[in-house]
Amino acid sequence: MSKEKIRKAYEDLAEGYNNLIDHKPHNAYYDRPNTLALMENVAGKTVLDAACGPGKYAETLHSQGAIVTGFDSNSKMIAFARERNPQHGSFFVHDLSDPLYMLPDASFDMVLCALAMHYVVDWSPTIREFYRVLKPKGSLILSIEHPFFEHLYYQSTAYFKTEPVHCTWSGFGKPVKVHSYRRPLAACIAPLTDNGFVIDKLIEPKPVAEFEELDPKHFAELNSFPAFMCIRALRKDRTQF
Repeated sequence: MSKEKIRKAYEDLAEGYNNLIDHKPHNAYYDRPNTLALMENVAGKTVLDAACGPGKYAETLHSQGAIVTGFDSNSKMIAFARERNPQHGSFFVHDLSDPLYMLPDASFDMVLCALAMHYVVDWSPTIREFYRVLKPKGSLILSIEHPFFEHLYYQSTAYFKTEPVHCTWSGFGKPVKVHSYRRPLAACIAPLTDNGFVIDKLIEPKPVAEFEELDPKHFAELNSFPAFMCIRALRKDRTQF
């Protein structure tokens, strides 16, 4: 699968995604509240928002006193992020799977990467870069598609493999085919624990109450089986591993 297919999908999605991100149930009332709950005491903290999309997380974190730098591979998303955060933060175009050569070592208190790692085939180089740019005792907060949900959703017959998959999104306007990678649970955890992190907290989230009014069907489903998973991992000192 080429990066270009992923970029093209988000080119087509960008405007609708930005227009709906404030209140689209899976984002606003499922992913964000559960992921943000792992980001405690952000006031005065430097945060790298990796694959920041249209800057909604950055907007929320700024309102809580954080200092946010964001990047995304899609230039339209970066334009929306800058528009959403005109007085705060710094945003630039960069691919999640490429080295963060422009960012110095130990420059952030937290790295956030929400619902984006499934677009990266090999997590380890990206996780090592997150480790490098984090300060000692810094934290990495990830939200990802739950590997058990993906295994069922894509009707995989090869659970233990990392495999390319695709589905059609219709919730942001016109239908768009979105390509990503499905992987087993171990392939979500090992890149963290093998590259300097210790898992501090893992959440199989449930939707918050506002979700039910907008989408009662999926509210019931998500209270029975998770679609996402949220992880907080702490950077270990190199003397610890």
